[in-house]
Amino acid sequence: MTDLTALSYTAEHEWIAFDGDIATVGITDYAADKLGDVVFVELPAVGTAVTAGAVVGEIESTKSVGELFAPLTGEVVEVNDAVVDDPSSVNGGAFDAWLVKIRVDGTPDGLLDRDAYVALTGGDA
Repeated sequence: MTDLTALSYTAEHEWIAFDGDIATVGITDYAADKLGDVVFVELPAVGTAVTAGAVVGEIESTKSVGELFAPLTGEVVEVNDAVVDDPSSVNGGAFDAWLVKIRVDGTPDGLLDRDAYVALTGGDA
């Protein structure tokens, strides 16, 4: 089980786990639940430079299509091909089905801790 209090969050319902200058990014269970059954995931290629707040991918479900935003500025160093091959794995455990790993440039501003994220979702996270 992932320690949810050790993660950072964004208002776009992404979670971030930092390990030095590498940030592992995924969508939260709350986001996965709101999307419904995920049927397609498009992720940026390894080596792609990403800018915080820019669209870097897409998550499609039976209900809607959602954009994946880069929560950080840096370079994509790894993508989770297993999620691309089996998008439904996001619904099976969003905190285990990470999407990308980014080598970050500096410390990002505006990230939420677990309490702030729970408050953002009205206690549903």
